[in-house]
Amino acid sequence: MVRGMLFIVYTTGRCNLNCSYCGGSFDPKIVPWSVEYSLNDLEGLIREEDVVAFYGGEPLLNQEFIKDFMDMFTVSRWVVQTNGLLLHRLEKSIIERFDAILVSIDGDSSLTDRFRGRGVYRRVLENVKKIREDGYTGDIIARMTITEESSIYRDVKHLLSTGLFNHIHWQISFIWTDPWKNLWNWIEENYKPGLLKLFNEWVDGLEDGVVDGIVPFQGVLRRMIYGGPAPPCGSGSESFTILTDGRIISCPIAVSEKWSQVGSIKETSRDYLENLRPHISEPCSICSYFKICGSRCLYTHIERLWGEEGIEAVCECSRYLIDLVEGSIEDIRGSALNGNLTLKEISYPEYNNTVEIIP
Repeated sequence: MVRGMLFIVYTTGRCNLNCSYCGGSFDPKIVPWSVEYSLNDLEGLIREEDVVAFYGGEPLLNQEFIKDFMDMFTVSRWVVQTNGLLLHRLEKSIIERFDAILVSIDGDSSLTDRFRGRGVYRRVLENVKKIREDGYTGDIIARMTITEESSIYRDVKHLLSTGLFNHIHWQISFIWTDPWKNLWNWIEENYKPGLLKLFNEWVDGLEDGVVDGIVPFQGVLRRMIYGGPAPPCGSGSESFTILTDGRIISCPIAVSEKWSQVGSIKETSRDYLENLRPHISEPCSICSYFKICGSRCLYTHIERLWGEEGIEAVCECSRYLIDLVEGSIEDIRGSALNGNLTLKEISYPEYNNTVEIIP
């Protein structure tokens, strides 16, 4: 059986923003700001059945590399994860080739601009609207970073209301922001009630044949039906990242951690990558939620930078989400039937487009 893989390709370590939860550009000594290898070095590694996702830094700062890459290789799907500020400068012929575009945006203007910079929200929406008006019909995914200032119900509903995004996904930023003032209060009084309200409205919409593209609900449903890798993003088994210096790593954010280093494009074979599997240890490996959760995130599973309280908070949020979907599967089936929908039509994603599934 031909096995396709996801290759996340860094185009640069440089970024044109300095968001408070990630700090902007990488140190060029760790992730160079320009590509230091020849595309010829990737022959034999990249195959037609693969998905390629451009990443950074801000990948659109190196549009020439993206164009050359797409001209040289034929793959099954093209993806880009961007902050959206340079979308309007990308050639229409290149935009049309993308199957999915993930755009970083956190909610309304006050929330997005607070963490990403003044005017970012407006510029991002203008650029997304422009490519829509220019005829782009592919999957545009709003990728949110959730902080203590977020309201999951309010912010997801806001982004859906713009009519510009096919799907909404979020990651809870317990680690990349300053310490939360009242973590458990936010989980119990904000996140859980908001998630429940959002989920109930999502299920109700299915009755009318409406499938709001809320990735965590759809992704958990898909894993319940079809299964999937551990972790859900496929890092270290179905997904590998190529850095600008030619190093291959298992996780796109673990650019300097030794456990993530797999090899290099000149020394590592395709067969070797296809036989790798990440080691998921306890307590995740013996957890009753493991089949669906898949340890959530390889980086956080190994690094455990949040401490025991932070890890338990992550697990509590994951368990609550999974329980919502799993406990309502018959309601979902009934609503889907009334709305002339199949579970396959409701579940998402069809292929690994870099959404991590579990927030």
